[in-house]
Amino acid sequence: MFGTDGVRGKANTELTPELALLLGRAAVTALSCGNSPVVFVGRDTRRSGDLLVAALAAGCMSAGALVVDLGVVPTPALAYLTRHHRANVGAMISASHNPAIDNGIKFFSQDGCKLSDEVEDRVAALVQQGGGLSVSGDCVGYLRRDTALAEDYLSYLRHVAPVNLQGQRIVVDAANGAAFAMAPTLLSILGATVIPINVLPDGLNINVAAGSTYPQGLLDRVRAERAHVGLAFDGDADRLIACDSRGRVVDGDNILHICASYLHSRGMLPQATVVGTVMSNLGLDAALRRKDIKVRRAPVGDRYVLAEMQRYGSLLGGEQSGHCIFLASSTTGDGLLTALMLLKAVVEQGQPLDTWVDELKRYPQVLLNVAVADKRTAMEHTAVKEAILHAETTLEDRGRIVVRPSGTEPCVRVMVEAENDDLANLVAESVASTIRTVSA
Repeated sequence: MFGTDGVRGKANTELTPELALLLGRAAVTALSCGNSPVVFVGRDTRRSGDLLVAALAAGCMSAGALVVDLGVVPTPALAYLTRHHRANVGAMISASHNPAIDNGIKFFSQDGCKLSDEVEDRVAALVQQGGGLSVSGDCVGYLRRDTALAEDYLSYLRHVAPVNLQGQRIVVDAANGAAFAMAPTLLSILGATVIPINVLPDGLNINVAAGSTYPQGLLDRVRAERAHVGLAFDGDADRLIACDSRGRVVDGDNILHICASYLHSRGMLPQATVVGTVMSNLGLDAALRRKDIKVRRAPVGDRYVLAEMQRYGSLLGGEQSGHCIFLASSTTGDGLLTALMLLKAVVEQGQPLDTWVDELKRYPQVLLNVAVADKRTAMEHTAVKEAILHAETTLEDRGRIVVRPSGTEPCVRVMVEAENDDLANLVAESVASTIRTVSA
């Protein structure tokens, strides 16, 4: 039921209002303590958001909860407000970077963290049993709408990452998603000249040729506007992909390199350790090693990055996709906070973003997404295992391969890094071809 980032599927067919209702009731049962539980609910700009908020809220209220509807807010805003106001449960209705026909539900506990596997299993078991606690009469919960609470999140961002952006021309691509109003507003307040794009959501255009998964429009606009920086968010604004003034992509690996260097130079990087994932480029290890900073690796998924950060006492971690966690200030991936920390590092060190991009020399990397009907069957097939073993033997100490099922889409991801493009492409295509064959 739960993937790497909550429950996700096509709205009203796979993720139905009936399922949303049961999930709401189960989450309150599993996560609330005592009487009068409080649930904060937010959503992105998808048309199906209203449908699923109504159903989820009904489930929560049937278990006796007060539901506070925050309206359209970024996922990290929901996480922060849940923690700050001590709500028992936070629930975000979003499918992040997926197309508008999809939607999802991800839950946060009272401390603003995504649920552990154990708690997710408990919620899933309750759903299978009918949802959990159900009350009646004057014990039934009720709904309150409070969109003004989002201002608390903006104030918090300005407090934890103060930066003067006077003189900075910044293109902001909000993907027609949850940050369509908040991101341009925040950067303008901090003094930047903001050129907003993809900030007119209509319920169906979220992530369409826009945002962090489609940065080409951002790159073109930055060059056309002669901007200093471009910032692209995904549909729920928990990730950031940037670009420099030359129109080059600045992904999560670049951001980790820049922010780790900045924090370490100021004695603000405990253990001199950064947590990446199995997908982080080997070039990140090399660049940070030169500055006496270590890179630890976690499985893909920002909650796994967070767990590894807590294990090693690190305050900075993230994914190549742009999910970055600044644990001194936040408990989850936060695109807006990441943008401010990136800009703060660039502005305060007086080194243009272009120069930072030049510092990170990447190993050639190939990522192939292979559509499959059944991810588990594909991963466990003998021919696939043999292909992966052969790839590892071919690469030896000249690179690495990571093959994993996607947690959010019906595909298997094949990532290969090698000392040259030809070798990376050859090895990746060999394994991908085997997966396609066994899945046909």
